[in-house]
Amino acid sequence: MTPENLAKQIDFIREIDKVKYIQRKTKLFNSDRNENDAEHSWHLALMAIVLMEHSNAAVDLLKVVKMLLIHDIVEIDAGDTFIYDTQKNHSNTDEERLAANRIFGMLPKAQAEELIEIWEEFEAGVTAEARFARAMDRLEPLLQNTSNNGGTWNEFGVNYEKVHEKKSIIKEGSAAIWDFAERLINESVEKGILKKG
Repeated sequence: MTPENLAKQIDFIREIDKVKYIQRKTKLFNSDRNENDAEHSWHLALMAIVLMEHSNAAVDLLKVVKMLLIHDIVEIDAGDTFIYDTQKNHSNTDEERLAANRIFGMLPKAQAEELIEIWEEFEAGVTAEARFARAMDRLEPLLQNTSNNGGTWNEFGVNYEKVHEKKSIIKEGSAAIWDFAERLINESVEKGILKKG
């Protein structure tokens, strides 16, 4: 590596520190403090390591961990879109693509291309790795909301139908984890912390 590459990598490392300041709507387990994007990404990466045996297909764990650690970096520029937002679609946007090109583009060319490719793979959600990574991304907020008596579901008036729809993507990465998640969703209705209709 050259001193020029090192300088680019250090600039990138400084830039991604901003992820720590992006507040999510969900709160930490059993807490009233909002989670930030860095905490979220770290937690998902560890979840993938621990839960990998439940993936529907064999996966490259390192690739999954990379996806989970970088998937929200684009929010430095694009901001965090709440999964249940009724005004803005949570799916990939032109804004996020511009952010990916700018932020990952700070790195030396080969690294930039690799991370953009991994980010795009996660967003497309068609490979086994992306499906499992996306399952982790949908599972963590479900666990948080159930630990917080409905958390953001109650705060933002999100109903069972919307939660079930958004969380059902988990089954594409792990049928076993989806069975667990669906039980949690149904139990949340029984407990009165998630409303139907």
